[in-house]
Amino acid sequence: MKRIFTLTMLLSILIIGFLKIDSTTNNALAQEKGMVPGNTLGIKSDADLWRYIRTGKAGSTQMKDELASVMIQSEGDNWRALRNGPLSFYGAVGLAGIIGLLAVFFFVRGRIRVDSGMSGKTILRFGTIDRFAHWLMAGSFVLLALTGLNLMYGKYILLPVLGPEIFSSMTIGGKYIHNFLAFGFMAGLALSFLLWVKHNFPTKVDWEWIKLGGGIFKAGVHPPARKFNAGQKIIFWITMLGGLSISMSGIALMFPFTTSMMSDTFAILNVFGFGLPTDLSPMQEQQYNQIWHVIVSLVLIVMIIAHIYIGSIGMEGAIDAMNTGEVDRNWAKEHHGLWVKEEDEKSGIKPAE
Repeated sequence: MKRIFTLTMLLSILIIGFLKIDSTTNNALAQEKGMVPGNTLGIKSDADLWRYIRTGKAGSTQMKDELASVMIQSEGDNWRALRNGPLSFYGAVGLAGIIGLLAVFFFVRGRIRVDSGMSGKTILRFGTIDRFAHWLMAGSFVLLALTGLNLMYGKYILLPVLGPEIFSSMTIGGKYIHNFLAFGFMAGLALSFLLWVKHNFPTKVDWEWIKLGGGIFKAGVHPPARKFNAGQKIIFWITMLGGLSISMSGIALMFPFTTSMMSDTFAILNVFGFGLPTDLSPMQEQQYNQIWHVIVSLVLIVMIIAHIYIGSIGMEGAIDAMNTGEVDRNWAKEHHGLWVKEEDEKSGIKPAE
């Protein structure tokens, strides 16, 4: 009996030792191939799986938020690199460039004066409703631009100066200003369009104005123009179309994951062979909306800076058009001669007067 027990114990030790050696050998071989026991991947990467995850494909989740099914959203890296890289850089170049260009222009050309001098007589250029629409649109745009630029550049420029407490409070307040004043801008934009669109269709007169550079580069040159000259018409249409575009992208950003405007827009552009992606995830929609919002906003800001310059210190008598609505008749004759003639004919005023 004792021999049988001893034999059994020896046999058990041999079997256990053999299994242990075999297991160690298998594990070593498995580790060399990147595998671990249990048929799991271990340190061996499944390239197809990670490629699928990396492209932002959605899996399945029991959470109500559909964005939770996306493990890695690689486009976020691209969005951040584009926003903080080229957009930020070229936007700053554009802003600094237009300010520098206007400073040089003012130094070389000086203020555009009324060549014949102020007459002391005025003519009504814009009524109350026109001025209300202009200042509603312009005032809200300036605040939108300032709060938007703070989001873009504030942490680099203002944060080191103001400190985190003041800067954070100002930025949070700016966010609310930006969101709520957006609707005032849209109302002003719509009202301005209804009031002025009939005056802003191109005519042959506009080409003459363009050929003479609007008369802003040389004293004594006064190209013909009606109520709006070619330059003002260009600004009008860029403002209307650009304003509509940033309004739509802004709405998409204020109410996230509820629109497919970028996908729909890309689908329309693809008709002309652009080959843009149309199967966008909700997060991709937001990223494209944000990038487009920044691009159009920066273009409009650069243009409006030039518009503010020429309508204030750049041209004598121009600011009166939107302050009181009454402009000097000599100013009006030099810059909008055809319009003055039309208004005088309506009022029965003879040209000699």
